[in-house]
Amino acid sequence: MSLDQLKAFLARLQKDAALKSEVLAAATADDVAQIALKLGFEFSGDELLRASGKKFDRVTVHKNDIPGEYN
Repeated sequence: MSLDQLKAFLARLQKDAALKSEVLAAATADDVAQIALKLGFEFSGDELLRASGKKFDRVTVHKNDIPGEYN
């Protein structure tokens, strides 16, 4: 993953309330990656999940564990 791409997306996320709402409503990391791709940021859902627990500026990436989720 280009860490720069993820950082740039998260920086935009901090400034854009509508984008934040869209990301928070996303069901999977792949959905978030697709939202980012439409805006020109390229990273995969797996790459986003690997960033879980890391803090970028004022945003911390968290993986949501959903009961009944299959791997």
